[in-house]
Amino acid sequence: MTQIGIPDIDPKLEKELLASMAEVEVLLRGSIEGKYPLVIETSRHLVDAGGKRLRPLLTLIASHFGDPKAKGIIEAAVVCELTHLGTLYHDDVMDEAPLRRGVESANNRWNNTVAILTGDYLFAKTSQLLADLGPEAVRLQALTFERLVIGQITETQGSSEGKTQLEHYLDVVADKTASLISASARYGAMISGADEKIMEALTKFGEEIGTVFQLADDIIDIASDSKESGKTPGTDLREGVPTLVTLFILESDDPADAELKKILSAPITDEAIVAQTILTLRSHSALTRSRELVAGYGRSAQKHLEILPEGPAKAALVGLSQAVISRTS
Repeated sequence: MTQIGIPDIDPKLEKELLASMAEVEVLLRGSIEGKYPLVIETSRHLVDAGGKRLRPLLTLIASHFGDPKAKGIIEAAVVCELTHLGTLYHDDVMDEAPLRRGVESANNRWNNTVAILTGDYLFAKTSQLLADLGPEAVRLQALTFERLVIGQITETQGSSEGKTQLEHYLDVVADKTASLISASARYGAMISGADEKIMEALTKFGEEIGTVFQLADDIIDIASDSKESGKTPGTDLREGVPTLVTLFILESDDPADAELKKILSAPITDEAIVAQTILTLRSHSALTRSRELVAGYGRSAQKHLEILPEGPAKAALVGLSQAVISRTS
């Protein structure tokens, strides 16, 4: 695997992306500076915790279909990451999460009010950056933010009439995760001056690969050991959070799944039962179906890349999508 995490990426492009990502990191950290020490401390909390930085990376790659040196590319990439970080602070309050990225969550370290206001502070910082990017960029942010909020409301509300739990869940994933990843790709194309058809293709690619990214996490929570994934398997089972794998079972009509459905219908507090359930799920057809669904989204994402001009940037997106999909194998 390369430094930037994309297999077989063109060395020259990788060097350029690494340099641009370093600029993103500098601006990201500089953007949260202010007059109030507590706000700086709480904002740095998740910035310092790291993360994949998938969104700004996608913005940077997409910019190579236009002018990657265009004014505003780095700022747009930071907008995407700051927006993502702001939603994490709010998500942790909603989920009452004790940990985030391997460190104590802001709501646990301080309190819910501080965590919510820190998220709001980051959103304010994104607005300052967007003000210099023009009305089209502001409009994209507004539409994306609308989807993020709707996704959270929809998740909180639960499945609506006429939709299965799985359909509802996929809608939530599209709004809560895929929308911002899609916008990240669109920002890169938009600000670099890429052709309209290319911008639309990259937008659709981002939407599909964003869905893959989230659904892959669902599979990893069941299928991967902690040494491989860096996460403790069964976290969603302990919290009683329905995910792709468990939803296939919860909607099953097979009498053989009756006992498993009962176990999965609530948080599992007994570690022995968690361990046994993970073993059961790893050999269950629901895991295979989940992988097939993710692979389908992946193929659909890659199909959107067909109209893009051949070159290192297109190859990088193909490699990125393959890397995301391969996380589930």
